[in-house]
Amino acid sequence: MAVADVDLVLRSTRVVTPDGVRPASVAVADGRIAAVAPHDAPVPPGARLADLGDDALLPGLVDTHVHVNDPGRAHWEGFGCATRAAAAGGVTTLVDMPLNSVPPTTTVAALAVKQAVARPAAHVDVGFWGGAVPGNLNDLKPLHDAGVLGFKCFLTDSGVPEFPHLAPDRLAAALAVIAGFDGLLVVHAEDPGVLAAAPPAAGAAYAGFLASRPPEAEHRAIAGLIALAREHGTRVHVLHLSSAGALPLLAAARREGVRITAETCPHFLTLTAEEVPDGATAFKCCPPIREAANREALWAGLADGTVDCVVSDHSPCTADLKTGDFGQAWGGISSLQLGLPAVWTEARRRGHTLADVARWMSTAPAALAGLDRKGAVEPGRDADFAVLAPEETFTVDPAALHHRNPVTAYAGRTLYGVVRSAWLRGRRIAEDGVPGEPAGRLLERGRA
Repeated sequence: MAVADVDLVLRSTRVVTPDGVRPASVAVADGRIAAVAPHDAPVPPGARLADLGDDALLPGLVDTHVHVNDPGRAHWEGFGCATRAAAAGGVTTLVDMPLNSVPPTTTVAALAVKQAVARPAAHVDVGFWGGAVPGNLNDLKPLHDAGVLGFKCFLTDSGVPEFPHLAPDRLAAALAVIAGFDGLLVVHAEDPGVLAAAPPAAGAAYAGFLASRPPEAEHRAIAGLIALAREHGTRVHVLHLSSAGALPLLAAARREGVRITAETCPHFLTLTAEEVPDGATAFKCCPPIREAANREALWAGLADGTVDCVVSDHSPCTADLKTGDFGQAWGGISSLQLGLPAVWTEARRRGHTLADVARWMSTAPAALAGLDRKGAVEPGRDADFAVLAPEETFTVDPAALHHRNPVTAYAGRTLYGVVRSAWLRGRRIAEDGVPGEPAGRLLERGRA
C-alpha cells in the first residue's frame, strides 16, 4: 500500500464497499479515504493500524431526518446530546429539520442562529434543511445561497404554531420558486382534507389513533405532489413514507421521469400496529406505524428501489408530553442511536446484506442531500465509518441512550448489531457506545 501521506489504516475481513462486502485495508490520509487495498496490504511507514478483525466496516450513516429542536426547545433535544446519540449509533452525519426550534429555520438570520448553537456542540457533521412556510417565498433563494441542503414543508398541521403548513396554492408557488434554482423540496405528505374527515384521535386505544391517520391521507397528498412535480420539474422528496399503498404511485411517476424520491423510517420497518399496547404513546408518530402486512410491502419497496433511503425521523420530546392519550401525546419516535441495529435486525431476517443497509442508510441519504463526500467507503470520500459487530445482540435500555429524554419505542427489545465505534474524517468519535469530544463540522450545500 504505497500511498503518500497515509496516517491511518483500518483493516477488516468485512469492509462494506459500493461493490460489495470484502476483506480490505482502508487507507486514510488527511481525513479522506486514500485507497481501499487488499486485506493483507502492507501498512505504510508511520501509519497507525486499527485492526477490526471480523467486525464490519460500513460507511458512517447519513441521517437526513433529525429534529434537534435547538435553540428554543433544547429541553426536548439539543445539538450536544443529539449528536452524541448519533455518534454512539454509527451516524456520522445528520441533517437537522427546520422546525421545533425557535426560531424555525425559515430565514437566513434564523439559520445563522441555529448554526451558532450547533457549531461548538456537534459530535458529528451537521447540515441543515430550510423551511418553506407561508410568507417566506422571498427567503428561499437566500437560504439556498446560504447553504441549506433543501427545504421542508408540511401539507397539514405541523404540530407547532411557528411552522405553518402550505395550502395547495402556496405549495405550487414554492415549487415554482425552488425549481428556478434547481433546489429540493422535502415534504410531510398527508392530505388535510382526508385527515379532517377521519375520526379524531382520543384516548388510550392505538386502533383509534390509527384510524385518525388513514392511508388515503398519504396517497392523496403524494398524488398531488407528483402532479405538481411533473408540472414544475421540481425535485421532490416524500418524507417518512408510512403507507405502502403509495408505492405504485411513486413507481409510476418515476418511470415517467418525474423527479420524486421517497424515504421510510426504522419504526415503519421494524414495528407493527398489532404490537402497540394501548396507552403506549412512545409509539405515536405521524404518519403512524401501520399493520404487519404494510410493513412487509414497505420492505418490498426498499428491495425494488421504489423507496430510496431509511432515516430516523428522530423527533423527541420531554417524557411528560408522551401521555397515555394518543390524541394529546406528542407525535414522534426517538431512534437516532438505534436506527442501524433496528434496521439490520429486520434486514438480516429477510436475507438482505450489510451492503443493502449501507446503501439505504448512508449512500442514498448522502446523495439526496448532495453530500458527495459522504456515504461510501471509496477513495476520495470522507473517512467516516461505523464499525458493527453484526452477529452480536443487545437489549435496549433507555438509560443507555444519549438523547436528552430516554423515551423509546424500542425499550426492552433485543436487536442484532452492536456498534463498536464511529469514525469521522479518520478520527474515532465514539467507542463502545461512549462518544468523545465534539469533532463535527457544519455542512453547507456546495461547499466541502
